[in-house]
Amino acid sequence: MRQGLQLKFSQQLNMTPQLQQAIKLLQLSTLDLEQEIIEQLYNNPLLETDEQAGANDQIQQDNNSGADDVSFDNDDPENYTQSQDSTEHVSGTSETTWETDNSDNLPIDNNWSEGASTAIKPLSNDNDFNLDTVYQVTESLQDHLFWQLNLITLSYRDKAVAEAFIDAINDNGFLSNDLQEITVHLKDQNADDPLQDDELVAVLKRLQQFDPPGIFARDLKECLSIQLNQLSDDTPYLQEAKVLVENFLEEIATTELAKLVKKSKLDQDSLQQGLELIRTLNPRPGEMLAADDTEYIVPDVYIEKLSGRWQVRLNSTNIPRIRINQTYSDLIKRADDSDENQFLKKNLNEARWFIRSLESRNDTLMQVTMAIVDFQQGFLEHGPVAMKPLVLSEIAEQLELHESTVSRVTTKKYMATPQGIYELKYFFSSHVGTSDGGECSSTAVCAILKMLIEAERPCKPLSDNKLTTLLADQGIQVARRTVAKYRESMNIPSSSQRKRFVNKM
Repeated sequence: MRQGLQLKFSQQLNMTPQLQQAIKLLQLSTLDLEQEIIEQLYNNPLLETDEQAGANDQIQQDNNSGADDVSFDNDDPENYTQSQDSTEHVSGTSETTWETDNSDNLPIDNNWSEGASTAIKPLSNDNDFNLDTVYQVTESLQDHLFWQLNLITLSYRDKAVAEAFIDAINDNGFLSNDLQEITVHLKDQNADDPLQDDELVAVLKRLQQFDPPGIFARDLKECLSIQLNQLSDDTPYLQEAKVLVENFLEEIATTELAKLVKKSKLDQDSLQQGLELIRTLNPRPGEMLAADDTEYIVPDVYIEKLSGRWQVRLNSTNIPRIRINQTYSDLIKRADDSDENQFLKKNLNEARWFIRSLESRNDTLMQVTMAIVDFQQGFLEHGPVAMKPLVLSEIAEQLELHESTVSRVTTKKYMATPQGIYELKYFFSSHVGTSDGGECSSTAVCAILKMLIEAERPCKPLSDNKLTTLLADQGIQVARRTVAKYRESMNIPSSSQRKRFVNKM
């Protein structure tokens, strides 16, 4: 093999730390952005909130009352008030120069608080105090069961088994594994006298008397039976309900009422009353005390109609407004190469870029949201049935942005509209053809399908073929399998499962 030298030219995208930071902030949700800002405040001494700056400004005002200060109202950047102070607040909507300069040649003597602040200002109200949140006590299902276990007397052996069962219970309150598998770790402790099945069942029966009713069941039938057995013997139609649960649980949801009467040998009235009693039971008793890991959605933007026009407003309620710490920035000297001065210069540059990245994020989010609102005004007026088909490339082309940028800014961002709160990606959907050669959004098709199904007769639900015909009558050309796919995506059962039989008296 002959060796030689070869010269090649190639292009490669090198992402600077500043660009990486801007991309990271762009795809963060409001809650994640709040945490990122708090972390930056802890790590960078050149950053401070307006609350921290207010205390410093008051001290400075006492010492120097002749300086000027300009403070902008975040809700309306055009309105401002002038007071006696030396620090300037500039909102993110101000005209800030976005050129990138060399971090080693920064004009250190300049006042970096000029033109460097976010458009984020907390709109908190001291009177907004939620007592339910402050005094809320959270108890998990396992904690509730362990508390009850301490109230009864068990041997050391049985208590170890009971603790194993409590640890193995799922969020619905069921034991999904075999009893021997759950207690397999106790074999070494009881090697001389191994645990028997009847011992495990005895402990389980004791635990099944705990609250909430139906807990520690191994399947749905056992769960419902436990709850029925805990009812008083004089409960009306209790025996009928027990018969249905024990022998006809699978047939209850799928079999016609007349056929179920023949199978169960119960009269029609007793059968219906027994079914009503079963419907009062809880098929997932553990959910009552399951750990609540719900993450509440905080809208990133609000859409309101004012004076006949749709207005877009960024939500800055939960995010602190930050700026450059003037005291530390004044300590920086141009020609000083000491470690302390270099540390301040480095953090000053990082703080400046972080604020610029925040402003860039807000500006991009605002532009994309306004483009979506302009395109989907029909949805804002009439709901999902008026949704238009839209793809990311259309917004990217309109705003002269890269498609990946639009994808990042619409991920985990939510818009509060008169129709409800939706993720920005909800407004992007595929399309289906219409009879006149146009296009209809798949979201609109799903909304129309839902309306048709809600209006159907319970005793004669619409089949997928019938739904396809009804959509064709409205000019929407879709296949039956497409209708089935849309129906399943909305968790709507088939026509046979939706059928309800009306008793004719």
